[in-house]
Amino acid sequence: MPALKRPDGAVRLQLPPRHGLLAGETDVLVVGGGPAGLGAAVAAADAGARVVLAERYGFLGGNATAALVMPLMSFHTQAPTADRKENASENASGATALLPTDHGPGEPVVAGVLRRLLERLVSAGGAIAPSLATGYTVPFDPEWFKLIALELLDEAGVSFLFHAFASGVLPGSEGVIFETKSGPIAIRAKVIVDCTGDGDVAVQAGAPYEIGRADGLAQPMTLMFRVTEFRRSEFDTYVRDNPKEWRGVHGLWALVRRATEEGNLDLPREDMLFFATPHENEVSVNSTRVTRVLGTDVWDLSYAEWCSRRQMRQIEAFLRRYVPGFEASYIVQSGVQVGVRETRRVMGEYRLDVGDVLGARKFDDAIARGAYPVDIHNPKGSGTVLKRLPPGEAYDIPLRCLLPKNTERVIVAGRCISGSHEAHSSYRVMPIVMATGQAAGICAALAARTGRTPRDVPVSAVQRELLRQGASLRKDLVAETTTASSGAAV
Repeated sequence: MPALKRPDGAVRLQLPPRHGLLAGETDVLVVGGGPAGLGAAVAAADAGARVVLAERYGFLGGNATAALVMPLMSFHTQAPTADRKENASENASGATALLPTDHGPGEPVVAGVLRRLLERLVSAGGAIAPSLATGYTVPFDPEWFKLIALELLDEAGVSFLFHAFASGVLPGSEGVIFETKSGPIAIRAKVIVDCTGDGDVAVQAGAPYEIGRADGLAQPMTLMFRVTEFRRSEFDTYVRDNPKEWRGVHGLWALVRRATEEGNLDLPREDMLFFATPHENEVSVNSTRVTRVLGTDVWDLSYAEWCSRRQMRQIEAFLRRYVPGFEASYIVQSGVQVGVRETRRVMGEYRLDVGDVLGARKFDDAIARGAYPVDIHNPKGSGTVLKRLPPGEAYDIPLRCLLPKNTERVIVAGRCISGSHEAHSSYRVMPIVMATGQAAGICAALAARTGRTPRDVPVSAVQRELLRQGASLRKDLVAETTTASSGAAV
């Protein structure tokens, strides 16, 4: 049976009035427990605020764990070297790396909470540290990610509520309404940090927003999944014998064409894309693609889940039948939900554009940095646009991108910050998302402490606290902030 049909008419029903339980009051309420929310909650608590984090699932991690988006993409500037060219397709043992060859090496431009998370993950054996061997990405195990993220919240003293879906805001944006198994509840807060990825809270509070590119289309959705019992040595042999058929993490064009011509594959993309994980006989497959759908539309989401799982079944069969090394492989885990790249972009005091990104623009009110390329998966079908920053460069993200218009007590972080469709394709990746989350959490904590709105908090105060927490800002800004901080107060 198909998903429920979208209603043809616009019949609206009057729903019965209801009451909800006041579940708590806090300084800072973080809505969403993905990378942005984790960064925001830990940072706000470190800055001295009472913090509650509410999350729709029963675990933390957002796209990293619910959608299995892995590895973490590079957060280093790019500086091509001879070593990089020599290791472009194989690791030191001669095996195919199955990790990007076009990221780093260079300077890390995200630190702070992300660094803490990665140090703990690597120490626990749940991730591989970024290096030339990993293409400066971070392969990780999603189950370890869930555990370490929860440990970071516990240690920071953050209260949390799981299985709570944000559905509305209280009058005056004094708090957020959540749907739960215990019925509707509300949590009041001095400041709310919207880390939903979709700008759900900010939009409910009255903030304007944009969706997609000029024609309204957003980047496609992808259901990611993990495949195990992969025999790497056999795949390596195929790649050595067919060197034009694999480039770092994607390829198999000839096999995809053959399977398509034989009626065994029908995908809106021309290749296969998969990554190594911390486990030798496992890959993370990023090859489903559902176009012309929107992640804030329940009918589109339902269709995307159905379509992507049908594609996943085709891909598993394709790998087993056509690709050496996958003959005995099988799917061990798929995302709890389809992965969503792009939905709403909340309009803020500044709109970051593609010129800012590719021109590595610097801002006096910078609170985070990014160096990831513009990376746009075709909203209509096959193909991906990739545009890189100049070697050794990074761009700044100004605090103004986190401050929604028409709201006073809400600040946003993550992929829904203010920017263009093209700029968003760079800052949407999880390390940058965590950096904006850390900045938003700090700004919210300082606002709550001083009785200000987030937009009235001096950016210099946010920058000082970011530096105290080990975040990464550009060197000249660090020097200016350090000099100005002598005797300064919020």
